[in-house]
Amino acid sequence: MTSTGGTVAASDRIGLLEKARIIAPSGYNRWLVPPAALAIHLCIGMAYGFSVFWVPLGRAVGVSQGIDHPIPCPGDATTFFGKLAITAKALFATSCDWTQFDLGWMFTLFFVLLGVSAALWGGWLERVGPRKAGVVAALCWCGGLMISAVGVYVHQLWMLWLGSGFIGGIGLGLGYISPVSTLIKWFPDRRGMATGMAIAGFGGGALIGSPLATMLMNHFATPTSVGVWETFVAMGLIYFVFMLGGAFGYRLPPPGWKPEGWTPPQNSHAMITDGHVQLKDAHKTAQFWLIWAVLCLNVSAGIGIIGAASPMLQETFGGMLFSDPSVGFAQFTDTQKAQAALVGAGFVGLFSLFNIAGRFFWASLSDKIGRKLTYYTFFALGFICYAAAPTLATLGWLALFAAAFCLIASMYGGGFATIPAYLADVFGTQFVGAIHGRLLTAWSTAGIVGPVIVNYMHDSRVAEGIPADQIYQPIFYVLAGLLVAGFIANMLIRPLPKKWFMKQEEVEALQAADRAAAARVKTGSFGIGSGKFNLTTLLAWAAVCVPLAWGVWITLEKALVLFE
Repeated sequence: MTSTGGTVAASDRIGLLEKARIIAPSGYNRWLVPPAALAIHLCIGMAYGFSVFWVPLGRAVGVSQGIDHPIPCPGDATTFFGKLAITAKALFATSCDWTQFDLGWMFTLFFVLLGVSAALWGGWLERVGPRKAGVVAALCWCGGLMISAVGVYVHQLWMLWLGSGFIGGIGLGLGYISPVSTLIKWFPDRRGMATGMAIAGFGGGALIGSPLATMLMNHFATPTSVGVWETFVAMGLIYFVFMLGGAFGYRLPPPGWKPEGWTPPQNSHAMITDGHVQLKDAHKTAQFWLIWAVLCLNVSAGIGIIGAASPMLQETFGGMLFSDPSVGFAQFTDTQKAQAALVGAGFVGLFSLFNIAGRFFWASLSDKIGRKLTYYTFFALGFICYAAAPTLATLGWLALFAAAFCLIASMYGGGFATIPAYLADVFGTQFVGAIHGRLLTAWSTAGIVGPVIVNYMHDSRVAEGIPADQIYQPIFYVLAGLLVAGFIANMLIRPLPKKWFMKQEEVEALQAADRAAAARVKTGSFGIGSGKFNLTTLLAWAAVCVPLAWGVWITLEKALVLFE
């Protein structure tokens, strides 16, 4: 609507990042929205691949002095508090190298801040829309990488914690939840599949990022530098371009929109509600906290191992990674270290491949068998895999060991992708994005519990002189116990009582407000038809699928050694 006298149209007075600006016109192709989500998630998902930096960062000072081995910070590393004291010194020290325990806290900060930021600003995201949240996420994640690059250059651990850990973690949270409710609204006919698409890219981020980081570090490395800070700068610039493209690609369906020809089926499933729960009431229910426990325990059992995937494989199998079983991890030559690092990067990428595949597969399967049964499957199969892992390692069965952890990775990712649909089933869709944001505090908790269990037990056993190939065996049993607790929590989840649901007139009032905001903006002629794939849609998908296909190819090529 334009006023007389040459005044500016109302739509022009609405900011480029405002929610009303991105309401889709009639005929808009909903299949353009998933590539936008993937563009952001494939970038922030590199958080899973940060373990490829641990080994080179753990010898950066030594390399700069021409000795190619770590220079440890002084202190007693045999106790947890002793390790904390050493880490406190390492935060500002420039003359000693960082340990896996030191660097692992950055991985913990990723997911603590992810959950906290999603909980704090999930409601804000629902109000302002996914585009503005996506832009802020890009600034935080990529800006954090730049700060970390400076931290590596001047060898200040606190700058890595602040940059990628704290600021980057905020970007992770906002980027992670930005597409969830949007895709659930675009795909009411396939809720589980929609959440699988919304979350799948995050699992695939390391699939691209790990081999890319390895290539960049090899390119930038010199006799006095491990090439990490230059890699952070390059990846930050690349990710910023992709994340902005994703943020500006988001569109929201008009309030009350339904796919053409689709009629909501008659609800016959007791766990799936037709109502909606207010954001302020969701956390008051027992169901919210049981689902919180289910997610926390599932993530705790997987995140610590994923964060240490590359060194875990190198230490457990030693020379078997390159067909020389007589050589242990501690006896690696420079050439063997490089070979093992490449295999470790391939294992991280293989994790990511199954992580991303599991997110789509398990979430889609949950549409058929239900969310509760899907989680029962996760906990039961995960327990079997962890319990069998020590035996597989002892027998030297590398292929089966890798296969077991690939299955764990698929269910770990599947748990993330299924949880938004689980929430939508129990609490309705009106505030599912914000409720999901608050639930991600479970991820924050798991981001502390999982890595601390793994890294503390790992470093303690190293300090005790335990052989490298035996370090992880008791860790696997502890993680299996977490999955038993998760199984019990899932068993206790029941449908919500009617008293928690909003009245119909409250829901209609909220939708009317959204319609009024959308009416203020001229949507133009961006609608492109009936929702079928055409040239524009194919180009959008190619922008995310081509780098993903490259990551898959590199990953499979490097991972072949695991199955020889």
